[in-house]
Amino acid sequence: MVPTRMFVVGIGLAMIAAACGGAAATSGGGGNANATVSMRQVAGVGNIYTDAQGMSLYTPAQEASGKILCTGSCTSVWIPLPPPGSGSPTKGSGVQGTLSIITRPDGTKQVALNGAPLYRFYLDSTPGAVGGNGVMDSFAGVSFTWHVEAGSPVTAPTGSSGYGSGGGYGH
Repeated sequence: MVPTRMFVVGIGLAMIAAACGGAAATSGGGGNANATVSMRQVAGVGNIYTDAQGMSLYTPAQEASGKILCTGSCTSVWIPLPPPGSGSPTKGSGVQGTLSIITRPDGTKQVALNGAPLYRFYLDSTPGAVGGNGVMDSFAGVSFTWHVEAGSPVTAPTGSSGYGSGGGYGH
C-alpha cells in the first residue's frame, strides 16, 4: 500500500510543480523574451510557439473554434496560458495570427491564438520539449488530440512522453 501512496503523492507533486511553472527557463531560440508568445526552433521538430519562459504551447483540435472543452482535471495536465499581468498578450518576431484573451467557463482568463486557447503540457519540463505533441486523451467524456502550435509544419518527435502513446490519460 505504501508504494501506491508514494506514487500518488509523486504524481501530485509533479502536477503542482508543473502548474507553478516547472523548471526555470529562458525563452532562447528566437523571439522576444518579454512576449507572451514567441517562436522557437526545435531540432527535428521545426518552429514552434512558446510562452515567455520558452515552454511549448499546444491547442487541441477540438477547441479550434474557440469553445473551451478542457476544464476540471484536464487543466492539471494541460495548463491554460494566462494573460500577462496587465495589458494585452504580445507576439514575438515570427509569430503569425492574432493573440487575444478569452474567458474560460470558470471565469479565469486565457490567451488564445486565432481564437484557439493555448496550453502548456505538464510533462514538458524544459524549453523546447514537445512531449504533448500528438497526444490523444480524454477528460469528463471529451476526447482530445493535442498539437504543438507552430509557425511551420511540425514533425512529431520520436519516442514517447510516457503520458499517452495513443491511449492517453482518461478521466
